[in-house]
Amino acid sequence: MRKIPLLAIALGALALAVSTPTRAADKLTVLLEWFVNPDHAPLVVADRLGLFEKAGLDVELVAPSDPSSVPRLVAAGQADVGVHYQPSLYLDHAAGLPIVRFATLVETPLNGITVLADGPVRTLADLKGRKIGYSVSGFETALLGRMLSSAGVVMDDVELVNVNFALTPALIGGKVDATVGSYRNFELTQMRLEGREGRIFYPEEHGVPTYDELILVTRRALEGDDRLPRFLAAVEDATLYLTNHPEEARKLFVAAYPDLDNELNRRAWFDTLPRFARRPAALDRRRYERFGAFLVEQGLIGKAPSLDDINIDVR
Repeated sequence: MRKIPLLAIALGALALAVSTPTRAADKLTVLLEWFVNPDHAPLVVADRLGLFEKAGLDVELVAPSDPSSVPRLVAAGQADVGVHYQPSLYLDHAAGLPIVRFATLVETPLNGITVLADGPVRTLADLKGRKIGYSVSGFETALLGRMLSSAGVVMDDVELVNVNFALTPALIGGKVDATVGSYRNFELTQMRLEGREGRIFYPEEHGVPTYDELILVTRRALEGDDRLPRFLAAVEDATLYLTNHPEEARKLFVAAYPDLDNELNRRAWFDTLPRFARRPAALDRRRYERFGAFLVEQGLIGKAPSLDDINIDVR
């Protein structure tokens, strides 16, 4: 048998490696619903752990200049995936936008009615005759109305004040007696760091059907796109890593976004961890149907869509 020199074998292998093109990673653009914060931890950690790369994906996380534009940009094909809100999904469907949910990011409400812990409001009934600050009308005011009604208070009994997104300053500064729209994993800590304690009333404990705060949406035309199940598997693995290694995961997060390495975001990180969906693709159909019925009762949509119209299974 003729012997082939080892150098020749090595050179041949090198030539084969050079001549065989490697498959380029598939690009996937993910539009966030707000600036980067701990709510996006599974996405950031999946990227920092190399899980997207391992799945053959080149994922770009983009914070929007206008948060309200996310569903429209996804529907128009200017982004492949969007972080969105379950309540808004129904409104967007009613408006004719061809977007669908395919996963959940944060599986519990984060919203609520916030008051000062040392203030005069001890129960929801105490809000009668008081000022309530809000940022966005529509779902937030519908949520407020249902919560108040659980305590025998009607909307005409309170004064609504649009404080834009300055919810915490308006409450601490005494401009309002309560706010709706504050996130329980951020605003309570923000108040505490400013020397004031807050108390929050949870919608799911006062008549509002529970819902997913943050979901992942795409456009109907991408149903069957094999990038989505690969993306979703990476997000699920990252969420499990967060659960098992919270401090190590936080270090990865702040390495990517050093400006978020502060006390507010550190506390928000640990407050948010229990709320991530460990099975992001799972859909509780009856839970979604109950929430759709609630939106109809509140007059926000005329008819609840079928789940097949607003959700796809990409697994």
